Amino acid sequence: MLAVAASALLLAVAEASADSGPYAPLDRPGPPLSVPAGKLQTALNCTAGIAGDARNPILLVPGTDLDPGPNYSWNYERAFAALHWPYCTITLPYQTTGDIQIAGEYLVYALRTVAHMSGRQVDVLGYSQGGMLPRWALRFWPDTRPLVHDLVALDPSNHGTLDANATCQEQCSAADWQQASGSRFIDALNSFAETFAGIDYTVIYSRTDEIVVPNFDSTGSSSLHTGGGTIANIAVQQICPNDVSDHLAMGSYDPVGYALVIDALMHSGTADPSRIPTTVCAQPFQPGVDPTTFPADYAGYLQDIGQGQNAAPQVSAEPPLQCYVFASCGSLRASPAARGSAKRPHRRGARRAKHRRARRHRRTRGDRHTR
Repeated sequence: MLAVAASALLLAVAEASADSGPYAPLDRPGPPLSVPAGKLQTALNCTAGIAGDARNPILLVPGTDLDPGPNYSWNYERAFAALHWPYCTITLPYQTTGDIQIAGEYLVYALRTVAHMSGRQVDVLGYSQGGMLPRWALRFWPDTRPLVHDLVALDPSNHGTLDANATCQEQCSAADWQQASGSRFIDALNSFAETFAGIDYTVIYSRTDEIVVPNFDSTGSSSLHTGGGTIANIAVQQICPNDVSDHLAMGSYDPVGYALVIDALMHSGTADPSRIPTTVCAQPFQPGVDPTTFPADYAGYLQDIGQGQNAAPQVSAEPPLQCYVFASCGSLRASPAARGSAKRPHRRGARRAKHRRARRHRRTRGDRHTR
């Protein structure tokens, strides 16, 4: 009995030690994906013509409690369709409330697949958790970094939120535990470098965000600072000082956030607030939002968030970090997909096409509780 007890104690100590730093080096290949291929394939949906389009496809990543439809179908998808821009969506487990480490595998698959389908780099647009989640893939699967051109994020939870610290006292979804300020997940996400060379990171946030907090300035949760990527941390109030957009508006109909998204996707580098006309401050909705159906569309958005919260599997603690997160995990065998996706898609051509699309678009125009 003493031997059994001693063995159990040693196992518990070993498990506790495994879930602590130091973290994996930045250049270590990521592990094989554990999610079955069929699930990954079903979760990814793209518009027709991805392979033949002259610009980078855009990957839309939803926020916590949301699927892509309620998050994007009545705003950004309509707007991108009007611009004739190709895009894809990724549906994440449990309406984006499950273990973010698993959701990260879906992003790895999506980036590899969309880049392969299009022969180009991928532009990523994410809201809340969806703006932070791609960074997990980029951090622990280095082969995905050459596949990404722009990462544009609306109120992302890059450094967690005090809101989750307050609400996750006993039972919460896995994703809520992981998005608490000071969580082990957040510490691992931001270990060694927050950004990577060759990727343009545009972080768009609202100082009146009540969910991802604090976010009063560029020292807040959403903003990024370290690493080799090109970074722009932009508050919508830099353009419209009286903007009071909350978290929900930023992810659905805010015209200032939208203007910055489009600016980032149409220009070389990150978004630039100086290019956004102040006339946007008077607009009630972003392009793509139909004022006549807005009440019903927004109600559906809220309903989906409520359903996601109610249906989310509840756990009593933050999920343990997986082995690959730590340096002590040792050498990992990269998956065949990772070994085969190291070639960088056409970047220079993507920038030229981006500029041409921007010029055509300018000529034709005449010139907001989820984490």
